[in-house]
Amino acid sequence: MRYTTHFAVFLAALTAAAPQAVAQKYPSQPVTLVVPSGAGGGPDILARQIAEKLRTRWNQTVVVENRPGNAQNIGTEAVFSAKPDGHTLLFTPQGSLVVNKSLYRKLSYDPDALVPITVVVKVPMVMVVHPGVPAKNVAELIAYAKANPGKLNYASAGPGSSPHLATELFNTQAGVKLTHIPYKSNPSGINDLLGGQVDVMFLDLSSSLAHIEAGKLRALAVLTEKRNEKLPNVPAMKEILPDYVVAPWWGMAAPPGTPDAIVNEVSAAVAEALKQPDIVQRLDAMGAMEAVGNSPAEAARFMTEERKQWAEVIRAANAMVD
Repeated sequence: MRYTTHFAVFLAALTAAAPQAVAQKYPSQPVTLVVPSGAGGGPDILARQIAEKLRTRWNQTVVVENRPGNAQNIGTEAVFSAKPDGHTLLFTPQGSLVVNKSLYRKLSYDPDALVPITVVVKVPMVMVVHPGVPAKNVAELIAYAKANPGKLNYASAGPGSSPHLATELFNTQAGVKLTHIPYKSNPSGINDLLGGQVDVMFLDLSSSLAHIEAGKLRALAVLTEKRNEKLPNVPAMKEILPDYVVAPWWGMAAPPGTPDAIVNEVSAAVAEALKQPDIVQRLDAMGAMEAVGNSPAEAARFMTEERKQWAEVIRAANAMVD
C-alpha cells in the first residue's frame, strides 16, 4: 500500500511538471515569425520589434520571414504545415484567421485548426470622405446616400479587406448602399480618394491621419468603441449606429498540435514585450494602436466571435471569391 501511494504521488508530480519541462526546453533552436504580408507594412514593422524582445527573453535567434500573397493565405499555409514545436509561428492581420474561411470557397489550410496564441494589437480605423462630398457628419452622409442611391462610392484593398468589410457592415446597419470600387492596395485607393475619383473610404488611422490633419480628407467617425485620442473631436461610429464597432487586429497563432506549454510561453512573452516603452511609443506613432496581449484562451474566444461576425457580413454582401 505504501509503495502504491508513493508511486501515485511520484506520477502526479511528474505529470504536473511536464508542461513546465516543455516550456523550459523551448525554444531549442531559432524561431521564425511568418508574416503573410509584405516587408515594410505595419504587421512586419511590429513583428520585427517584438522579435527583438523575444530574442532577449529567450536568448535565442528570432527571425521574421515575409511570405505575402493570396490574401495572406500563402504564409498562413506554410505555418499550418510546419512542425508543431513552436519554432514556426504566425504573426498576421486578422484575415487569414477569421475572414478567409468565409471569403474563399476553398482553402489549403483550416483556420480553425491553427492554435491561437494571442491578439497582439487592435488597429483603429476611421471613416473618411473627400472634401467634395456634401456631408459634414455621418448622419448627413446617410441622408445623402438615401436621397441619392448609387451616387456615392467607396474604395477598398479588395474583397475581404478590412476597408471592404467595414463598409459593408456600415451599409447594412445604416440602410444604404455605397458602391464598391476594389483596388489592389490601400495606397491606390487613397490616391483616388485624394483626387476625388472616390468618395468614401474606411481606413486605418495611421495611413489617413496626415491627410486628415492637412485638410485633404474629412474624418466623419472612428470605428472603435470610444473616440481616439488622435482625433478627439471626431465621434465614434457607435454614437450614431449603436451596434457598430470595428477594430481590425493583428494576432499570432501556431501550427495545429502545438503543446499548450509552448503556446502559453509565447503568449506571456508577447504580452511582456507589449509593455516595453519603445513598443508603447511605436504603437502610439502608428495611430494610437491598442495593445492587447491576451491569453490563448481569451484569444480563442475572441477569434470565434470574430469569425461569426464577418461570416455574416460576407454572406450579406455576397462577397465570396473563388
